[in-house]
Amino acid sequence: MLPRHLLRCNSLRRPSSISLSPSHFISFASPSILPADASNSELSAVDEVVAQLSGWFPGKVMRSGWMERLVPCMSSEEVEAVIERLGDKKPESAVAFFNWLRDEVGWKHGRKSRFLVCHFWARRGNVKELRRVLQEMVVDEGTGSAPSLCDLLWNCFRDWNSTKLVFDLMAFTYSRCEMVHDSLYVIAKMKDYHFQASIQTYNSLMHHLRRTDLMSDIYEEIKSNQMTPTQYTDSIFIHGLCEQSRFHEAISFQRESRTRDSPSTVSYNTLMSALCNIGYADVAKSFFCMMLKCGISPDSYSYNILIHGLGVAGSMEEALEFTNDMERNGVSPDTVTYNILAKGFCLLGSMDGALDVIQRMTLSGCNPDLVTYTILIFGYCQIGMVNESLRLRGEMILMGFQLNQVGYSILLSSLCKAKRVDEAMLLLYEMKASDLQPDIVIFSILIRGLCMQGDVLRAVELYNEMCSHRICPNSYSHSAILMGFCREGKMTEARVFFNSLDENHLIDDIVMYNIMIDGYAKLGLMSDAVQLFQKLCRKGIAPSIITFNILIFGFCKAGNLHEARNLFSTIRRFGLEPNVVSYTSLMNAYSQNNWMGSVFQQISKMKAAHVEPTHITYTVIIKGYCNLGMLKESLQLLNDMYAKKHTPDQITYNTIIQGCCKAGDMGKAFQLHNDMLAHNIQPGPVTYNILMNGLCINGYLEEADNLLITLEKQNIKLTKNAYSTLIKAHCVKGDVQKSVTLFHQFLQKGFDVSIRDYSAVINRLCKRRSLHEVNIIFRLLLFQGISLDHHLWNVVYEAFGEDDSHCLELDLLAKMIKFGFFHIDRL
Repeated sequence: MLPRHLLRCNSLRRPSSISLSPSHFISFASPSILPADASNSELSAVDEVVAQLSGWFPGKVMRSGWMERLVPCMSSEEVEAVIERLGDKKPESAVAFFNWLRDEVGWKHGRKSRFLVCHFWARRGNVKELRRVLQEMVVDEGTGSAPSLCDLLWNCFRDWNSTKLVFDLMAFTYSRCEMVHDSLYVIAKMKDYHFQASIQTYNSLMHHLRRTDLMSDIYEEIKSNQMTPTQYTDSIFIHGLCEQSRFHEAISFQRESRTRDSPSTVSYNTLMSALCNIGYADVAKSFFCMMLKCGISPDSYSYNILIHGLGVAGSMEEALEFTNDMERNGVSPDTVTYNILAKGFCLLGSMDGALDVIQRMTLSGCNPDLVTYTILIFGYCQIGMVNESLRLRGEMILMGFQLNQVGYSILLSSLCKAKRVDEAMLLLYEMKASDLQPDIVIFSILIRGLCMQGDVLRAVELYNEMCSHRICPNSYSHSAILMGFCREGKMTEARVFFNSLDENHLIDDIVMYNIMIDGYAKLGLMSDAVQLFQKLCRKGIAPSIITFNILIFGFCKAGNLHEARNLFSTIRRFGLEPNVVSYTSLMNAYSQNNWMGSVFQQISKMKAAHVEPTHITYTVIIKGYCNLGMLKESLQLLNDMYAKKHTPDQITYNTIIQGCCKAGDMGKAFQLHNDMLAHNIQPGPVTYNILMNGLCINGYLEEADNLLITLEKQNIKLTKNAYSTLIKAHCVKGDVQKSVTLFHQFLQKGFDVSIRDYSAVINRLCKRRSLHEVNIIFRLLLFQGISLDHHLWNVVYEAFGEDDSHCLELDLLAKMIKFGFFHIDRL
């Protein structure tokens, strides 16, 4: 027969996994666990449970069916009464009942039940379990719960000997859960009750307040309470001072502690670590020496801190010396030590040094770990050896290591920079297959890589996938996609994406506007650019100097110098100052129009505004001089650039070389070419195109042929323009055979040859009546399947038809008829 209590609650029974009582169900006004007016039925229910659990086998009773059916029908007051009474008679059963309810039944205990169990563990001295129960309660109660918990603990348990410990650990637990204000409240109440918080609680508070001024107040309170700070307390205080950039105070404190008592290795390590992190490795070394003078033996952590600091500073020889010193003093370098050294060499780009460290590591019995491989992969990627990084990835997989997100992000970034985006995408699929989810960094790298190679639609797909994983895209991803659309000239798609970002309030600065305005300006869509500029002004977004420079460049490119000048004059109204780009853009437009007077006016304004010209500014002025044939002034300005420490680039030299070629001074042109080499400026294909064109125009065909042979021997790649120029020149001169030979070389180089290239050669050969060669070139054209036009067919037809001694070949005629360019009635 079921107990009468089960009969009483059977109709109200609920599933055992549901908690019937919230933690705030009861508020207690007195230390008594049960209300004074508790009914007899409630007491008898408590009595029966207590009686059952006070026997020899409480665990068996709890697992019995009647207990599982009875307990969910009990109230929080009844459960608390059971725990209290069992705590007096059989404390172990009380705790077992508490845990069984929480873990098996899913009961959410009230505050009193938890405090009762806390006192049980406090009496037993089991601090670990006491912290566990307090942490569960603090997390459930949340921020701001300290006042009510303190009142309950004091009102119900003030006479209990373990109350002080429970108070102290509650303050400690609040601190560990980063509820600092609640922790401070508990400590303040403890003072009211004449309880003293432990040094461990104060240490925890100091740690969480180390970035604030309150840390110093806590330390002063420790001393005012006549408590002895531990070595850990001092190290926390030093760490906090360093976190607040109060390094002088940290150093002074360390010196005072050295005179007061024996400072610990921990405090020295803390100070040295902070100093190394801000680049003061030399100062950290002095404290290392101080440790030795004080008779404190540095541990491996001390050495690792200093070796890391020296490695970041690039002093690898000194770092290696400290490693040797470790071994001489009986401190064995560990895996961390070798990883620090390897990273130092990688940062310097010295992979040989890093590999020597790894070899030394394995000889000492330390095995490379995941960090080791990640460092080496980073090192190889940094110097552009991506294939070696991929080889290492394969090696580490064979060793049983799984590449983490950091390692993948390094590899993906390097592959994208090397324009190997498809391989990067394969790595993404590999990550997913390994159940490693890509994060915002990895998605952003790939989105930018796809956009850089012009695959914007695929980047958008990846963007949508990122959003489906509830990863919020950042401005890096947004700008990459927007820039990708603009770079491809897809301004309609760019504007749609831009508007969607704007509607979702994801544009809060000028960067996205600048990207869009730049896209419009480069396509000459200045009305759209201006409209967007007006929109950002209406929204209260401040334009940057970049915004103005983009618009000025756009107007100059469109030939609207009036608007460009007007815009330039409005820059200061927005609280900005024109920079060198602003001035140079206008100067370039003036230079292209041969308005050198306006160029010199801009130079005067730049000097008055203390804006220093760049090598681009000088190049613009040189271009203006060359357009006017003022080579002497151009060369003088080139010398001035070197005198003023402005290094010319390829464009600067190409501009003057082209001016010399136009003036027929090929000797000076080649002298400038040699000057480039002397200054370690490598001439590019454009440079040689200019020289080749200059030689041909000025009649130096033999020298042009020799230049071509020299460049081919040196494996210097030329553009198709260089060959086209030389072919045309030989045709004009009448050297038909040389023209045809060069044209064959031209085709063998694999250039993208068009109908225009064939027309240029065939036209010139026809004028020279070189019909045999025309036939050869014409057949090559047809063989390559290039689409023909009426003009070229007519040129060929007329060339053959006008020569009485040369009949039009039948197969050529057949082809003309086949392609519809010749009618039979013309025969």
